[in-house]
Amino acid sequence: MPISTWMKGLELETRPITAEVRAALDRRWAELPDHVKTANQLLGRCAVGCEGTHGVFPKCNLTCAPCYHAADANKVRIDGAHTVEQVTRQMEYLRKMRGPRAHAQLIGGEVSLLAPEDHAAALLAMRANGREPMSMTHGDFDYQYLLDVVLDKEGRPRFPRVSFAAHFDSLMRGRRGAVRPRTETELNPFREQFARMFIDLKREHGVRSYLAHNMTVTPSNVGQVGSVTRDVLEMPFDMLSFQPAAFLGDDRRWKEDFQEVTIDAVWSRIEEGAGQQLPWQATQFGDPRCNRSTAGLRVDGRFVPLLDPDEPKDLGVRDRLLHHFSGMVVGGVPAPVLTVKVLRALLRHPGDVPPILGLAQRISRRAGGLRALMGAAARRKIGFKTFVVHSFMDAAEVQPAWDLMQQGITSDDPKIAETQERLGACMYTMSHPETGKLIPACVQHSVLDPGENAGLRKLLPLTVKHP
Repeated sequence: MPISTWMKGLELETRPITAEVRAALDRRWAELPDHVKTANQLLGRCAVGCEGTHGVFPKCNLTCAPCYHAADANKVRIDGAHTVEQVTRQMEYLRKMRGPRAHAQLIGGEVSLLAPEDHAAALLAMRANGREPMSMTHGDFDYQYLLDVVLDKEGRPRFPRVSFAAHFDSLMRGRRGAVRPRTETELNPFREQFARMFIDLKREHGVRSYLAHNMTVTPSNVGQVGSVTRDVLEMPFDMLSFQPAAFLGDDRRWKEDFQEVTIDAVWSRIEEGAGQQLPWQATQFGDPRCNRSTAGLRVDGRFVPLLDPDEPKDLGVRDRLLHHFSGMVVGGVPAPVLTVKVLRALLRHPGDVPPILGLAQRISRRAGGLRALMGAAARRKIGFKTFVVHSFMDAAEVQPAWDLMQQGITSDDPKIAETQERLGACMYTMSHPETGKLIPACVQHSVLDPGENAGLRKLLPLTVKHP
């Protein structure tokens, strides 16, 4: 290889922000409605948003109330070849439309119903298209299944790291050992057992993991969100995610008035469990009526946010980073390459160094000082935590809102107009290469899933008739 070609490749690999990524972010920003183009908005500035699969394995082996799956979901056969083919097509389209890097969920029914080889093949297809995949599960599977997904037939790791999101709440029915849990506390042994598998995976095979804990919230268990937060914070989960229930999916499983649970009510319960306020206003993904999140360090049982929304210096650093560094791909990049990327960016903007160091000092002070940080690290009492609330919308509002949006009409009904605003700012997208569209997740579940699953029922019937 000529040295000029090698040098050109090296320069491109270590370039802080590529033209392709910048173009994808600019498109994303242009698509957003004006009401979310705020100083703290991250969509279109450092991320295109999350992505998910659909119609790839709708079947689940638990019965939950509520259930977001369409009524026909469990009448569709799990078919590995179909899953891998559809995941590949959907990811290829996302790669084309939304750039070379994003987080994507391998989601449908229950992912562990896939044969391990098919599960692994789907994850590899996602990675091949620049997606960081997260497998969505109820967590009721054995360690051997995890090994069969992560390791090849020779026992070698297929992946350096895996991401799983496990859903645990007392609304779920059919879990082995907890068929009908009465309280959230009853599920703690199962939460711990799930997380322990990934500790063993790291110790035995060197495969790192990122774990999210998901919980649906209704009036029947909102009072237990605090205890769940308190308990799960002591387990090796990286993210705690809560979803106020919405009226969508299989209406036979709607048992309560889910509208009683607001995003504010859930967040206050999370703060109660964390034992402190959790500031979230410094950053935003999409519409604040849909999403709320904060990230930081947990040091000796106390959460330390990376950004304090009441500290002007923190917000100044945020603005600098979004202006100068947004679009830098860091996930899946080898450490030496990432180091060069950062150094090149800092050399281009040397004035950013003092404010960044100042932010690091403020984070350290909020954590009790450098000595406290070092002591917590020595005792393994430090970790990175993220708190999230995703609030979905009712199907009765999404359907008319989406129909009008397809006609370019803004509703004069305040509730439907609000739904249109939230759909326009959606951070969670499904890919439809057959129609050339990217669809908000609420539209997928409320509008498209019923017809899609009815078609899958014919394509992949539970009983195969042989000629």
